[in-house]
Amino acid sequence: MELAGGDLLYRVEDGVAWITLNRPDVANALTPSQRNIIIDLLRSCDEDRAVRAIVLGSTGSHFCSGADLRNEGPETGAGPEVRNQSQSVMVMKMMAYGANRLMPALQDCMKPVLASVQGTAAGLGVQLALSCDLVIMAEEASFIEIFVRRGLVPDGGTAYLLTRLAGQQRAKELMMLGERISAAKAREYGLVTEVVSRDRLAARTAELAAALAEGPTVTMGLIKRLTNRALDVDRDTALFEESLAQGLILTTSDAQEGVASFVERRPTEFRGF
Repeated sequence: MELAGGDLLYRVEDGVAWITLNRPDVANALTPSQRNIIIDLLRSCDEDRAVRAIVLGSTGSHFCSGADLRNEGPETGAGPEVRNQSQSVMVMKMMAYGANRLMPALQDCMKPVLASVQGTAAGLGVQLALSCDLVIMAEEASFIEIFVRRGLVPDGGTAYLLTRLAGQQRAKELMMLGERISAAKAREYGLVTEVVSRDRLAARTAELAAALAEGPTVTMGLIKRLTNRALDVDRDTALFEESLAQGLILTTSDAQEGVASFVERRPTEFRGF
């Protein structure tokens, strides 16, 4: 199945939904249309019991070079003062309805999402990868928070994500210096789950996706939600929400199967609900 004139590819196979950016000629710069379709696809996947894991990837030699600036940004024919004021408001609205919807859509999706990064991820492309639950990266790939080189404040939840994943000092390093970091350093900084050779990336991505798709889907969704909230709530709230999640999950078929298979000493067969 092809979407957006072939700029975005989508298919579901064996419980895995594959969302693939397909604009290799422009380093997979993300257009507003692609962004909106991805948001809709994530919601559709969330509601589709047949989908038990999601892979976000891209074609060509780059993962994503960020937002396609040729398709973003307000324009007005008003005078300089009005134009500046209008642009400030428009930028805020653009963010609210753009990247500020896309990243939560990835983070809040109750299905596990795996990013497969084969090449450079720059700007918004970094946040696109880091908003996924697991990130597998080719050895030749890299991240670069390029905003500061353009005199811009990083957006798309950059400070929020990097601080939580890498800590304050490393987050400042990445955002203030705007230097390209290798896959190995990204792994060292806690940004990446696994680094493999590029010729192994597709196979390893498929292996991880299959493992996620064979797991207890609802359980993983709740694990994801608890983990994403862990640094934002106090201990008592975390314990309370954990107990609520445990009580809820015990009503699912997969939890009952997990306990039964343990008692009966047989392999577990989760169904995703």
